[in-house]
Amino acid sequence: MDDSRKAGSGMIKSMTGYGRCQQMLDGRDITVEIKSVNHRFLEFSARVPRAYGFLEEKLKTYAQGKVSRGKIEVGVAIQTLETPNTQVEINQELAGAYISALRELGHVYHLQDDLTLSAISRFGDIFTVRKTPEDEDAIWEAVRQVTDEALERFVSMRETEGLRLEQDLTGRLDAIEQLVGKVKEQSPRTVEAYRERLEAKIAEVLADRQIDESRILTEAAIFADRIAVDEETVRLTSHIGQFREILTHEGSVGRKLDFLVQEMNREANTIGSKAQDVAIAQVVVDIKSEIEKIREQIQNIE
Repeated sequence: MDDSRKAGSGMIKSMTGYGRCQQMLDGRDITVEIKSVNHRFLEFSARVPRAYGFLEEKLKTYAQGKVSRGKIEVGVAIQTLETPNTQVEINQELAGAYISALRELGHVYHLQDDLTLSAISRFGDIFTVRKTPEDEDAIWEAVRQVTDEALERFVSMRETEGLRLEQDLTGRLDAIEQLVGKVKEQSPRTVEAYRERLEAKIAEVLADRQIDESRILTEAAIFADRIAVDEETVRLTSHIGQFREILTHEGSVGRKLDFLVQEMNREANTIGSKAQDVAIAQVVVDIKSEIEKIREQIQNIE
């Protein structure tokens, strides 16, 4: 693989990632944390403060523009550092009723009238505190800026992990190609060995009688046709080439690679079922082992 390729150049991405950003904007301390694990489709969930529930759908729509697959969790924390605009309203009628009732109580029971403003203020229900509604658009714009930075770090981690996955997959594809080469090399030897065994057996049966060479050639040809794996090795090699090509594509490629792995495994199984040679059978086991490791790896590719 070309070592000059770096994360962020449109290569495959892992579905595992993490990104976090904290900023002070417009008098608010905003923190956005994004993490993901592998998932067959795109699944999104968000944790936002109750007062900012309107952010959840906006975050989902925004994240979908950056991520196409995986189980994504976004957490948002917002702490307002500046005192919000508030208004305190007094229920004059209720306050007057309290004062009248207290003075009447003092008169009836001959109590000293020590009524003060601080005493009246203890009756909390005479006050109504109204908070000026916050500008949702302004809040979203601030959260979006922090989310952008968190997403950038999140995607960068997925790309870095994707680079590692690509290197591993490429190495395993190389190994499979070498193993397929061994199958191609061993297959003709299997036919030749069969022909020699057949000739020896016929010679033993016929003793001194002359051997019909054409019959041996015919039998060997029939055997060779039955165990021929040329088509399978060609298709398997082709699938490997397609796999390498898809690794260079941008966007979500995990499902395409998963399909190709199924096809590669199908060809390996067919080679194994046709093999009449212990050496080839062992090579097929090694091929299937590499394919299985590839299958496991691509489960984490977006």
